[in-house]
Amino acid sequence: MAAWVKGGATDAEAAVEAAATLLASAQNAVLAGLCAELSAVRAAYHLADAIGASVDPVAGPSLYAELGPLSRTGAMTTTPAEAVGRADAVLIVGNAPWDRAIVQDIAGSPPTRGRAAGAERTILSLGGPRNGATRHVAYPAEAGGLAVSIAHLRAFLKGNLAGEAAYADLAKRLAAAQYGVVLYDPAEIGELGVEMLQGMIKDLNEVTRFFGLPLSDPFQGRALLQLAAWTTGQAPRVGFGRHVPEHDPWRFDSARQIAAGEADAALWLASLPAPRPDWLGTLPSVAIVGVGSPEASGDVADVVFAVGVPGESAGGSLWDERRAAIAYAPPAGHTAELSAAGILTAIHERLTQKKAAAC
Repeated sequence: MAAWVKGGATDAEAAVEAAATLLASAQNAVLAGLCAELSAVRAAYHLADAIGASVDPVAGPSLYAELGPLSRTGAMTTTPAEAVGRADAVLIVGNAPWDRAIVQDIAGSPPTRGRAAGAERTILSLGGPRNGATRHVAYPAEAGGLAVSIAHLRAFLKGNLAGEAAYADLAKRLAAAQYGVVLYDPAEIGELGVEMLQGMIKDLNEVTRFFGLPLSDPFQGRALLQLAAWTTGQAPRVGFGRHVPEHDPWRFDSARQIAAGEADAALWLASLPAPRPDWLGTLPSVAIVGVGSPEASGDVADVVFAVGVPGESAGGSLWDERRAAIAYAPPAGHTAELSAAGILTAIHERLTQKKAAAC
């Protein structure tokens, strides 16, 4: 089955009616997750506006680790293609980047463009797992964590610290690069780490060319960020309680709202895999999840829809990490009966009908 209401299997039309009734009775609903194709995320924003709900993506922690420093101090970044084509020195910060395909893309060839073309590429690691599968020079993190490690490294680069052989050596290697890149996961190093790292990159650009390459989160945050900007003019965490988008990353944090008892209904959108929040099902909830996911059953929320997974059982526009752009992913096999965008649009239309009938 593709839809459930109160644990019982039903057809999509009945489930849409149940979802519309649930959301219509809410005073302060939250739409969370938003790990889906862009057409579904766009439909979720329109639905949130219609019912005066707030919006909070599961990608929020990663996005706001970057957005805070970006708003205060700016950023110097590059693209995966430029990093692979030009970088003769790549510093990989932390553990998270090592599982990404970009590391193998970088390690698999020397730079082919720019001043460093043909030079040997040096891969450096700060606080990484010492992964022996990729040849690199490893430097341990400080006891205080990655943010502290980046701060100490920056101090060595500026000449404000001296005497620690390992970090002094790493600082010299970075300053000697012709085109350097720092690869990092914003969620792993946190807002303070990102701000310190971008400061270090600006310091390096006083003597050479150096850029950051932040990894995209696995929950479509980069695509969502662009859609949020062109839809609302704001970053993703917004509320439509007054039917204008009001941005407040603390106020519209869905977990905080639900824990504080401020929200009385929720819609969870995750047609792509995303960690299910602890609060799902603890208040009146609608869940729109991918076919075949563990959540595609009638016991996770009051109303559940199992929809096509973009790139598998549905087509959809998604973030392409290698291109650093939004690209269309066609279905790889049989197309699912329901789509996330279709369900959200149907709920929106049913709510509009209910509102018109009540007038």
